[in-house]
Amino acid sequence: MKPSYFKTSMVLIMASACLLYMQSCKPKTAESAATGDASKSYVAPGKYDEFYNIVSGGFNGQVSVYGIPSGRLFRIIPVFSQSPESGYGFSEETKPMLNTSHGFVPWDDQHHIALSETKGEHDGRWAFANANNTPRLARIDLTNFRTAEILEIPNSAGNHASPFITENSEYVVAATRFSVPLDDQNGDVPINSYKENFKGSISFVSVDPKSGEMNIAFQIRTPGVNFDLSRAGKGKSHGWFFFSCYNSEKANTLLEVNASQRDKDFVMAVNWKKAEEYLKAGKAKKQSVKYAHNVYDEKTHTATSTMRNEVLVLDPADCPDMLYLIPCPKSPHGTDVDPTGEYIVASGKLAASIPVFSYTKIQKAIADKAFDGEYDGIPVIKYEAALHGEVAKPGLGPLHTEFDGKGNGYTSMFVSSEIVKWRISDLQVLDRVPTYYSIGHLSIPGGPTAKPHGKYMIAYNKITKDRYLPTGPELTQSAQLYDISGEKMKLLLDFPTTGEPHYAEAIPASMLMDKQRKIYKIEENAHPYASKGEGMTKVERKGNQVHVWMTAIRSHLTPDNIEGVKLGDEVYFHVTNLEQDWDVPHGFAIKGANNAEILIMPGETQTLKWVADRVGIFPFYCTDFCSALHQEMSGYLRVSPVNSNVALLFSTGTNKPAVSGTDAAGATEKAPGTK
Repeated sequence: MKPSYFKTSMVLIMASACLLYMQSCKPKTAESAATGDASKSYVAPGKYDEFYNIVSGGFNGQVSVYGIPSGRLFRIIPVFSQSPESGYGFSEETKPMLNTSHGFVPWDDQHHIALSETKGEHDGRWAFANANNTPRLARIDLTNFRTAEILEIPNSAGNHASPFITENSEYVVAATRFSVPLDDQNGDVPINSYKENFKGSISFVSVDPKSGEMNIAFQIRTPGVNFDLSRAGKGKSHGWFFFSCYNSEKANTLLEVNASQRDKDFVMAVNWKKAEEYLKAGKAKKQSVKYAHNVYDEKTHTATSTMRNEVLVLDPADCPDMLYLIPCPKSPHGTDVDPTGEYIVASGKLAASIPVFSYTKIQKAIADKAFDGEYDGIPVIKYEAALHGEVAKPGLGPLHTEFDGKGNGYTSMFVSSEIVKWRISDLQVLDRVPTYYSIGHLSIPGGPTAKPHGKYMIAYNKITKDRYLPTGPELTQSAQLYDISGEKMKLLLDFPTTGEPHYAEAIPASMLMDKQRKIYKIEENAHPYASKGEGMTKVERKGNQVHVWMTAIRSHLTPDNIEGVKLGDEVYFHVTNLEQDWDVPHGFAIKGANNAEILIMPGETQTLKWVADRVGIFPFYCTDFCSALHQEMSGYLRVSPVNSNVALLFSTGTNKPAVSGTDAAGATEKAPGTK
């Protein structure tokens, strides 16, 4: 056994033992678990939370919205995953949102959130979300909490270091977790040729300041490392990005050992202002790629998917002074920038300290050429030349750091299951609190901005164990709320979360409440199949397609009787919600639908495709409880054989029950209400 392998293995064994120890030392009573004033998390009936907390969904591919301090779940926003609740990804209008160069991909692994900023502060316009598996970026409109746009990222595999945003939302960045052969190259190469053929990439996605529309402005080709996380500079460091990266060994197998050989990996410092100069100077090369750009139109209530085929790529070999590497111990995960923009905090998962770098020292080191050689042609800044100092003995398994705006950093410790508070100026540990258990990310409202709201902190824990009622082999995901307004951190609340939350950003509720869209004006509905009144409803046949222009209003559907559909027909129900009242959506479903319901907001049109797979009568109905007569909000569709001569008929309220003929027993029946 190699000494390096043994050394690394012993580190991992010791870390695992510590984790088991921490989990065994669980609180014996509720009183010992909650060290603070739990009443601070109470929000009285009819009162509002102070913050919206926008939380990643991990493997569920969605984004959740919680209130802080209550921990109440308000909304699950479908982004990269289909949603049978709303019909997202099932309706004809939203299917294009999940289109990619690989085809229709109705799921993803959603890790991180970034809220739009102006002058380094949250501005309440958009939330951005990453898709890790099939590399994508999404933009969520915070006026309606809906996914407005999804952009696929080429030259990427594992879009983990994403999305991270500049202080005026000039760019959202996305760096590849897994280095791979680039899209315009032959990817059919031996895996063990990693060092020769595998490359990384960083994508700079521009954001239109008015519409929010995203476009890949340029990409930077990088050495074949694994990018983990990132933060943009702010204030004095505006114009720079800082990326943690590991696997500087360029290993392609058993990474837990082979990518942990070096004492230090890197933080990559990217001068994106310099990159813009090179772009303007024509240094970028056009590269043929294939990626999807999906946009939802609020006027037509319909998404479109456009396939793009080109990106501009900058090569560091042609662009000196654009990239620099800073050594960082060991296997770094998080890279975070303090509110002033002066200090860059890196967290080595296997390190015994937390290195804090100084932007001023980094710039001096570059000017003085205080380099320790190169790595794949990129200058490596001497560790001591960039270092502000190290937080000594903070805990085991440092991952992420957020800031309270009072000169303090808060770092999550995965292995020792705790959060450590430390002072940035002198790097002294001030406080530590346990988490239950194995914390990943933590979040302070406004924590990544220039002006954090240093009142609350939320821990997102990977293991729940004894904190909630058991639910079989898998327990609920867990978050914990801490009061950080005083010198000591105090646990206030446990609350369960959906999916596997990784990161979250919280924004004052006052910034969003008054911006919320309440209805879609019916007169502005530009959907090609919209029915702006019941008089516009109709049913038309186009070959084997039957299109139904339908309206929904409390408490009936128009039309509610449809005949003349034939076996094998594709029926498109274009349902317009005529309501113009806040919080009165209508749903629509039909028996035998093999997709989902659709949920239609007031003034909106959505389409459900249904295939007539057998002869008979099929009820359809409203799925969203909307009135006292919700149960009566239904209708019938008749399917006849292919060779039948049943005319295409539709009606509401006029197809009265007919007098029945003689039943099987020979008796004559009359329709109800007849004499």
